[in-house]
Amino acid sequence: MVVYTSELWTVRWSGEGPLPFAGPACDTASQMDIALTLMIGASLLALAVFAGWRGARPPNPHRGPRLMPWRFIMLLAAAGLLPIIIHMVNLMGVTTGH
Repeated sequence: MVVYTSELWTVRWSGEGPLPFAGPACDTASQMDIALTLMIGASLLALAVFAGWRGARPPNPHRGPRLMPWRFIMLLAAAGLLPIIIHMVNLMGVTTGH
């Protein structure tokens, strides 16, 4: 049975507002401050540089195949660095997004 109403499902299920769960206030401090952001960013950058260096080395057929996918690790570290950079810019006061 389908019931057609003019209200959103979130309004119907929550008694207070448009969302079912109230989030924290906007003036609360960030849980990931600038020091933690810089540490995570520096470690991801170091991992990306190290994995890029290891992935660019020529293969050694006498030692067998490489068992670590260094280029993929470099790609993942660089992709993880992008949201960290955006978060760092947001912590410095620049508003990104809408």
